[in-house]
Parts: sequence; C-alpha cells; structure tokens
Amino acid sequence: MGIGEVTEQLDWNGKNVTVAGLGVSGIPAARVLHGLGARVTVVNDGDDERSRAQAADLEAEGITVRLGDGATLPAGTELIVTTPGWRPDKPLFTAAAEAGVEIWGDVELAWRLRGPDAAPWLAVTGTNGKTTTVRMLASILEAAGLRTAAVGNIGVSLLDAVLGDEPYDVLAVELSSYQLHWAPSVRVHSAAVLNLAPDHLDWHGSMEAYAADKGRIYEGNQVACVYNVADKATEDLVREADVEEGCRAIGFTLGTPGPSELGVVEGLLVDRAFAPNRQKNAQELAEVADVQPPAPHNIANALAAAALARAFGVDAKAVRDGLKAFRPDPHRIELVEEVQGVTYVDDSKATNTHAAEASLAAYDPIVWIAGGLAKGATFDELVQKSAKRLRGAVLIGADRALIREALARHAPEVPVVDLDRTDTGAMSEAVREAARLARPGDTVLLAPACASMDMFTNYNKRGEAFADAVRALAATGDA
Repeated sequence: MGIGEVTEQLDWNGKNVTVAGLGVSGIPAARVLHGLGARVTVVNDGDDERSRAQAADLEAEGITVRLGDGATLPAGTELIVTTPGWRPDKPLFTAAAEAGVEIWGDVELAWRLRGPDAAPWLAVTGTNGKTTTVRMLASILEAAGLRTAAVGNIGVSLLDAVLGDEPYDVLAVELSSYQLHWAPSVRVHSAAVLNLAPDHLDWHGSMEAYAADKGRIYEGNQVACVYNVADKATEDLVREADVEEGCRAIGFTLGTPGPSELGVVEGLLVDRAFAPNRQKNAQELAEVADVQPPAPHNIANALAAAALARAFGVDAKAVRDGLKAFRPDPHRIELVEEVQGVTYVDDSKATNTHAAEASLAAYDPIVWIAGGLAKGATFDELVQKSAKRLRGAVLIGADRALIREALARHAPEVPVVDLDRTDTGAMSEAVREAARLARPGDTVLLAPACASMDMFTNYNKRGEAFADAVRALAATGDA
C-alpha cells in the first residue's frame, strides 16, 4: 500500500486485521474495519468486567475478541492496527516484525481511509500545550468561516472526521508522540512542534527516540513547518525533515520576530512570515490581551496557532477574532477565585516539569502546591529556575520527597509544608496550608509537575478537588 492511498484503492474485504487494545481508539477502529469487510480480531491484555462488556458488544457485531492475551499474534494476521498507548516493545509487535506484518496506529488508519476530496490537516505536537494550541487554531479557522474541527488526541476522533458525513474545509489535528510513532505515511499541509522536553521516556526508550517520533509530524509538509525559536530542538527537527519543495520553516517567538517569524512587539502579536514585504514590515494579528490567560506559554501557543492558520491563508482579522473567542479547557492555568487578596490558580494539567516551569513563570510571588507521581522526573532544574518566585511550597503525593529535596538544595530559604498524605482529602489541607503561607497579592498555584494517579483518577479530578477546597476556603473565610 503506497503513501496517501485512499479507501477506494484498498481492498479490505476478507483482510485479516488484528486490532491491539480496546478503548477509545481500538473499538472504533475495529468497527470501521469490520464495516469495510475485514476479518477483525481484537486482542487485549486486560480481562476485567469492563473489557468483558466491551468484548460482548463487539462479538455481537461479528468481531472476534481475545481477552487476557495481548502478546500472541493471531494466525493469518496481515495488518495490526494499534491503540496509541501500546509500547513498541510489546511481544505482539516483535512477533509482527518477525512475520513482516505492518503496524499502523489509528491516525495512520484514518489517513489511509481519507476520501479523494479529504480536508487538509494542520497538525500540532509538542511536550506541552498541544490541546490548547489545537483548540485555538480551530477557533481561528472558525472565525475565518471555515468548516473545521479539533480532532486527533482531542475532541472528535480522526476516524469519525474522515469517514463522517460532515464536510470539512480543514482539520486542526492534535498528535501525540505515541500516535506519530505508528503513523509512518501521514503527510500534512503544515505542522508545528511547540516544544520538546523529556516525557514518556519509559515508552519511547530514550529522549532521542521521543524527539524522532515528534519530528515525524514534519515529514512531507507542504506549506509550513512551524517551530519554537526558543527551543532549538524543534528547529533541528525541521532541518532534518524531508518536506515538499517550497515548504517554509516558520518560527514563533515571544520576542521581536525576524523575517519568516511570528512574535510580540509592544503588546501586539505580529506576523513577519506571511505579511507583504516581510523583510521590512510586520502584520498586526492581535493584542496580547486578546489571549486568555496572557501567560507567556499561552502567548506562545497562540503564536503557533496563528502561524498554522496564516499558512492556510487565514487573514489577520480572523486570527484576532478567533483568539478573542477562545477560552482554555478547565485545569489549564485556570483562575479559580480570589480569597482575601490571594489569587488561586488551577494548573492541574501541569503533569510534568516542563509544563510546571511554564506555569510558574507566569506568576510572582507564588505559593506552590506540587507533587504526585514523578514518572522518573527530577526537579533540580525546575526549582533552580523558579526559586526566586516562591513564597512557599506545599507538597503532596507519593513522590513529594523528590521535590522537597530539590527545594532543600536550591531554595533552602523557601518554607515547605510536607503533607504526609496521599488520600484525596489531602488537597483541602494543602489549600489551607497554602493560604496560611500566602500574603495579599500572592498566587497559590496548583502546578504539580507530576501525574495524579497516586491520589486521583486523573488530573481533572485533582483540579476539581483543588477548586472545591478553594471555594470552601472562600465560603468560610478561613485563610
């Protein structure tokens, strides 16, 4: 099967396809392939009550499901379609490689199933900021009057987008490193890598492998490869990419932009990449105040979204209107409340050190609530960069000792409250302790720099617990 082939050129009838994993991408993939006439077998490591219920639904439709055995390659398999979370070193994939069986992800499947008049893709990846940037991009495209959707690792599934009845003009696509690893033939209109920092290294095996998978998003770009001027690793990925003739490297920066860059000048977001006479002139796109919240990393997200939109031909007014209309998802530097002169901000989505660093850079002074599952992270660099902003710190979660030790080494003057609790009720105590440390004009910032699963189901639940505790504080006035 060649790159870019579409449904009409693929004969799925009777093709033996194994889908690796149940869940949000595996189940739709199995149903789509079954509907195309493939003989589908779903394999899944788990064999719990939920998996059995999902399996029963699929088997009622004529799809074979094997629970508790995700390691063995079903006999006769001609193609594997995997859910993003399955690691490349799984025995199933080793067996597939030995048998010469291709492995696709759900994104690759969606790409192969596009119709001949499929909407072009504007794609975004990066360690942090992907979802916000894609939603900003979709808001800008909508303001331009284009039929679009935020899809991929967010919102509408890509399979639904490419196979549904809704005709799109362009898609704003979020792609994770997992998805890109299993998407060898995806070639998009334009793409952005927002930043690169160590993350998911247990899955990828090394920082080099992680960066290489992120860099796949630039392969075959047609119009623009958008990179972060402040993050040289993203520009290096552009240099290494094999793109179409005429595709341009477009940078974004929080400083004054040079030619072929977007940046910030005197409180304005400006474009020197797609503006007329860009060697001498800049096109005003929006005011910094049009971006909410106007934290530095969020301005960077807005510039990346604007660059992709401009690459697609969107005018400056639509960029401004789209950014003004956009509001971030919950738990992303979200203002909860002001209590007795102290501002409380929920950035529970800051699940790694890179995201927490960006969040901490947006406020001063800060009482920092942090901790959870470190996922192998270290905290010395984060604390070194943020120490001068810290009024105090309240630590929660299983790996809080790692942060406490980093604070002791690099910010010994910062008072630290170490809560020896990992129950969900610990958040209420953390907020009370943070309020005790804070002074009027300070920000109490939940930016955990860690995953949440030691205490909460997910980062959303952690953020909700923080917001509930803040509102309870406000109601009692006990600060």
